[in-house]
Formats: sequence, structure tokens, C-alpha cells
Amino acid sequence: MKLSVLGAGAWGTALAASWAPHHDVTLWGRNATELDAMRASRVNARYLPGCPLPDALHFNPDFDRVADEADLIVIAVPSLALRPTLTALAARPRLPPLIWVCKGFEPGNRKLPHQLIAELLPAHRQTGVLSGPSFAQEVAHGYPTALTLASHDTALAQHLAETLSGHRLRIYAHDDVIGVEVGGALKNVIAIAAGICDGLQLGHNARAALITRGLAEMTRLGVRLGGHFETFMGLSGLGDLILTTTGDLSRNRQVGLRLARGQQLDAILNELGHVAEGVTTAREVAALAGELGVDMPITRAVCQMLFEGLPAAQAVDTLLNRDIKTEF
Repeated sequence: MKLSVLGAGAWGTALAASWAPHHDVTLWGRNATELDAMRASRVNARYLPGCPLPDALHFNPDFDRVADEADLIVIAVPSLALRPTLTALAARPRLPPLIWVCKGFEPGNRKLPHQLIAELLPAHRQTGVLSGPSFAQEVAHGYPTALTLASHDTALAQHLAETLSGHRLRIYAHDDVIGVEVGGALKNVIAIAAGICDGLQLGHNARAALITRGLAEMTRLGVRLGGHFETFMGLSGLGDLILTTTGDLSRNRQVGLRLARGQQLDAILNELGHVAEGVTTAREVAALAGELGVDMPITRAVCQMLFEGLPAAQAVDTLLNRDIKTEF
């Protein structure tokens, strides 16, 4: 299959590298100079230093050509760049199937990726979302990874899951696009909270409780939006949540760890140098939960710490001293 991966960040590069030995893969990025450097060095020095890229991987800054020649388009841009990317694709005379791997809600209108696609590519039905517990660095190194590919077109989901799976990358087919998207977005918010928990050295008991109650929040909102309960017990729900809340490669967990040390948010994000999607997602999710009447106290506390200056220790006390209620 001829694959075009749009987005030369860590995740787009890692997926392109994983598929290049088995498919004809081209990686597109906005910065032609950076692409030239990757082509020459076979390393994405900015986002995946130390991860050699296969010789078979191609690089091309020509968006039109990359889009027109693909049998499958994989959108791996940050969620903030999804709308302009889809707008550019809408101008193409024809489009192959496309999947997206970006996670989060569009700032301002709280739309999930599938809603943006329905708005900007209303006639295009062969679409899907790829998500699950996966650090880009480990995928690029060829470590075993399992993901979920969800589409309203179940035959497409099954076909792409089989086609894109490899020796070290196993993909499961699914039909719950909303549930997979919500799990991928909200786990980043809970990962910030988990980083704060560990940064304050509150112990393993506290982190286990936080992850569990975070899963409850994810599930409540996801089901309210139309997702399936069981999706949140799977790879794109619980699996991704465990990874991002406990693994130090998680950028969102790193945000929480540094907030707990008293660093300012702007300084943290500048120091990381990568997009931490949970920061923008937290605000959108808290507003959406308020509109829908969904109780999400952890998400609300994260927003207060990120945007209102609430000290981390005070946020913990507030969470622990809420009224006692039944677990379910």
C-alpha cells in the first residue's frame, strides 16, 4: 500500500518508520529543511533523537503530490492543526481512505476529529481513528505495541487493521469511533493529574485511586457523548490511560510532575518543546462536562491548577474532602 503520513512530529514519524519496511511510505511535514535533514541523517533529531529511520522511508514537503498519490492518508498533525489540514484535503479532486491519530477536542467549539471530518469532508465515508497505548519512541524502536482502529465502516476497519499490522505492531478493529476518540483525549488530562500526584510524592495508593477515578470520569463523559462502555475498558481507554499516567515518556505526565514542583505552565511547555495535548483538552472537557451535567472533579481540579493558579496541594485536599458518595 502507498501510505502518506501527514505530520513529521514524533508520532507521525514513528508510525511512518514502523510501516516503511512493509509499505511505500512518504512522510510529509511543513518544514522542508527539516525533512531534508531527516532524509540525509535518517533521524528526526527534533522529535525522535536516537531512533534511526529506515532507508525505505521517503520524505516530501509537497502536500498536493503526497495527498494525490496515496492509497491511504494518515493524519498525524496536532489537534490544533487538524482543521487547516482537512481544509487543504477538501480541495483535492479525490481522496483515498484516511485515518487520524491526533487526540483532543478542537479549542473553542469542542469538536472531536470525526465531527470536523463530517463538517469539512461530508461526502467522505472511508475514515477512521487509530489510537491506543503507544509512546512514539518505543514504536520507532520496534517495541511491541497494540492499537485500536475504529471506523463506522467496519469492513474498512478490519481491512486496515490487517494491512497495517506487523510483527511488532498489532492493530485491532473496532466500530466505536466516539469512544476511541474520547479515551485518547481524556487520558492526557488524567495523566497531568497523575504527574501532580507523583510529583507531590503522595504514594502508590493515591495514584491507583486517581487512575481508577479518572477512568470513571472518562467513561461517564464518553458514554454521554455516545461511546460504548466497553471501549473504555480496552486499549484506547484503560490501556492508554495506564501508559500515560505511569510512563515518564508521557509529555502530559511531565507537565504534572513539573507543576507539582512549582514551575509555571508557560515555562514547562517551552522546556518540553513538544505538544502536550492534555493542557488544551482539559479546558475544553471541563466546559463540555459543565454543559452536559457530567461530574468530572479531577478534570475540574486540573483546569484550576493549569489556568487559575490553584496550588497542587490545595487541589488534592479539595478532591479528598468532597462529599462521600457511592462508587457507582
